[in-house]
Amino acid sequence: MDTANTAPVERVARVLAGYELSRNGEGDMESAGEAVNKLWPDFTGAALAVLRTLREPSGRMAAVGDLAIWERMILAAIEDETISES
Repeated sequence: MDTANTAPVERVARVLAGYELSRNGEGDMESAGEAVNKLWPDFTGAALAVLRTLREPSGRMAAVGDLAIWERMILAAIEDETISES
């Protein structure tokens, strides 16, 4: 299984920034990549909120996975950001 080179908080923040800025989302920019590179840190709070929400899996998610592992993985993603802020 491949692993990402960037923290989950950054990846979610980039998606949120891209969605807000790009024509493919709610924005009007044809090519938002450069703007996303500059502005994604502004979306870190929202990204952390998304990850905190994901701590509680849906019933279907719980039925196919290990809840303790899921929780540890999401908490580790949140802690990645907390540690980097120190």
